[in-house]
Amino acid sequence: MIRRDSEGVLSAYVPKKDLEEPIVEVETPEMWGGSVTLANGWKLQLPEMAEGTSLPITVEAKKIA
Repeated sequence: MIRRDSEGVLSAYVPKKDLEEPIVEVETPEMWGGSVTLANGWKLQLPEMAEGTSLPITVEAKKIA
């Protein structure tokens, strides 16, 4: 799940790992279809989504080695 908190900080929650980390780097300005880097160093590939997709949203993201 990708969400934005009240301060505007993006974070990702990975339920299988019970892990929630801030997103510290976004590959593309619109975020969707590119990769993001979490504060713990993980890189996730996000799916293509329409510009302006509202948050929070549950997506299938792949961890990049």
